Amino acid sequence: MVFEIGRVCVKIAGRDSNRRCVIVDTVDDKIVLIDGDVRRRKCNVIHLEPLDSVIKIKKGASHSEVAKEFKDLGFNVWETKPRKTAERPKKVRKVKEKPAEEEKPAKKKAEKPKKEEKKEEAEETELEKIAETEEKPKKKTVKKVAKKE
Repeated sequence: MVFEIGRVCVKIAGRDSNRRCVIVDTVDDKIVLIDGDVRRRKCNVIHLEPLDSVIKIKKGASHSEVAKEFKDLGFNVWETKPRKTAERPKKVRKVKEKPAEEEKPAKKKAEKPKKEEKKEEAEETELEKIAETEEKPKKKTVKKVAKKE
């Protein structure tokens, strides 16, 4: 079999094209797991061009094992750098500064009349209205008769 574990290949398609890789595992007849100077991933054998060299690695070897063997052969290795997590700035609420207030006398609330007083006032006003209507003389309505000629 041309695509056995440990076979060094050149990737000929995709974003990792023209980079060297090694076959780490075979998924099925057409799909293999590759690693090396490419991202570790599954790849179709159509996208690989096998080379003459073979590396002695175990099936499913880790990236560090593959990197060690690649460095012995003098090939570059795909290294991922851990992301630096930037510290997010904390949101600070804006505090409105109140200007220095002069001492103002406290506002006194208007005294509210008690309920009993309200009732008495209401009765007085009603009585006043009745008295006013009685004092006014009633106007007599006079009908004008139109003269007929």
